[in-house]
This record gives sequence, structure tokens and C-alpha cells, in this order.
Amino acid sequence: MAERGMSNKELAVITGMTPNSVSRLKTRRYLTRVDQETLDALCKALKCQPGDLMVYEETSDP
Repeated sequence: MAERGMSNKELAVITGMTPNSVSRLKTRRYLTRVDQETLDALCKALKCQPGDLMVYEETSDP
């Protein structure tokens, strides 16, 4: 978003998400679920690949 000068509101309009949803995606360290439709919309809007948006980090079980 920063590279494209895009705000939460602009991304929300393009993807059909709410600005609050966009904000949550940006601020949460761990996501429990991102559905295919959301990932597709984000990649199209930002002209990127899924790997540009996420990084896999192995977690240790308590």
C-alpha cells in the first residue's frame, strides 16, 4: 500500500472490504484465516503475489 500511495479507505473501496477490515489485516501480527476471495482481491488491487503479503513463521505449541 505504501509503495502505491494507497490508504486503507482506497484499498477498501477497490477490494470491497471495509476500512476496519483492511486495518485489522495490517495491524494483526497473526491471522487465523484469510479466504481465497479476500487474498485474490488484495493481490489484484495491489498488483502483487500472495507471498508479497504474508510470511510463514512456524509457531511452537505450548
